[in-house]
Amino acid sequence: MAREIVLDTETTGFDPLTGDRLVEIACLEIEDFIPTGRHFHRYIDPCRDMPAEAEKVHGLSAAFLRGKPRFEHAEVVDEFLDFVGDAPIVAHNAGFDRNFVNYELQLCSRDHLHEHRWVDTLALAKQRFPGMHNSLDALCKRFKISLSEREKHGALIDAKLLAAVYLELKGGRERRLELTSAAVATMVHAATSNSYGQRPRPLAPRSTDAEREVHASFIRDVVKSDDLWKRFGI
Repeated sequence: MAREIVLDTETTGFDPLTGDRLVEIACLEIEDFIPTGRHFHRYIDPCRDMPAEAEKVHGLSAAFLRGKPRFEHAEVVDEFLDFVGDAPIVAHNAGFDRNFVNYELQLCSRDHLHEHRWVDTLALAKQRFPGMHNSLDALCKRFKISLSEREKHGALIDAKLLAAVYLELKGGRERRLELTSAAVATMVHAATSNSYGQRPRPLAPRSTDAEREVHASFIRDVVKSDDLWKRFGI
């Protein structure tokens, strides 16, 4: 099966090189473009203040995050890396998330998640819808994916939305119409099995003796030919 990880993050700002940090990370597992239900989600203490502009976006305050595990704690970095494994990572504007994740990995002496592993849904959307707005919100509206669960941006809800968008970008509703091998096997079994028992061969005649005699007279007197079916004893 083709395993992929859909990832989203929330941060204190735009650039880890200027002191911004991760505050939330979420990952969803999909296999063959179907969500499995497995996910990884953590809030992270950035050990710094929360700019008002960032808090307006995701609603995470410094007070809420204080005391949460730091990224270098095993329950974050080790469990995150175990969950991701060697699967491709799907993100919207992937360079942003990759920069923050790799910066945090570097701080705790872990290997980077190399660029070739990342699938950028923003780039996919620009190829499919050139010149159009291709934000996550815009794509959800274009694909009629409900935003009703989301009041503010959050890594987990945005990862769920992104997984739905990614499915659409990779084939969407057409993929949902594809039959699995199990479904095909079920249909073949239903079509070939007969719950009514062995069919008799030959089938019993449906016509009466009188009807067959009328037909024989018509063939003999009008068509002036032999009754073909009598050759087969019918």
